[in-house]
Amino acid sequence: MFIAPFVATPMPVVRRMLELAELKPGETFYDLGSGDGRTVIMAARDFGAHAIGIELREDLVKKALNSIQEFGLQNRVKIFHGDIFDANLSQADVVFLYLTTSANEKVKPKLEAELKPGARIVSHDYEIVGWRPIKVDNFCENPKLGYPSHTIYLYKKK
Repeated sequence: MFIAPFVATPMPVVRRMLELAELKPGETFYDLGSGDGRTVIMAARDFGAHAIGIELREDLVKKALNSIQEFGLQNRVKIFHGDIFDANLSQADVVFLYLTTSANEKVKPKLEAELKPGARIVSHDYEIVGWRPIKVDNFCENPKLGYPSHTIYLYKKK
């Protein structure tokens, strides 16, 4: 089910989101709507995570798989072509979202049902209505220009 358009998260924002989530080596990272694979690649390459991306668009899956191959990360990054609602999130330590508020509302019951206690959810620009973030970070991608600004929401499953 298509619930949000593909808009790539800028790399400095990806890094900041992974830092805020305190992603650690060996943890399992999921990106729901992984697009071109940039987040799963950074999670594995720079943070030592096992990264899983789920993406509905076949062209983006192919692009992500090519990038994973180029970086030699096939053992630590998996991309699945499919619907995020069909994925089993029970092993996730960190879930990355860049959807929309309405899309987050649709995925919220899945996160509530499947995530283990202590799992962190980091969302770019869109909150999860009804959840209280443990941290909200207003991040300036380019401090020289002072914009664009990004709001990053960090949640923790109870």
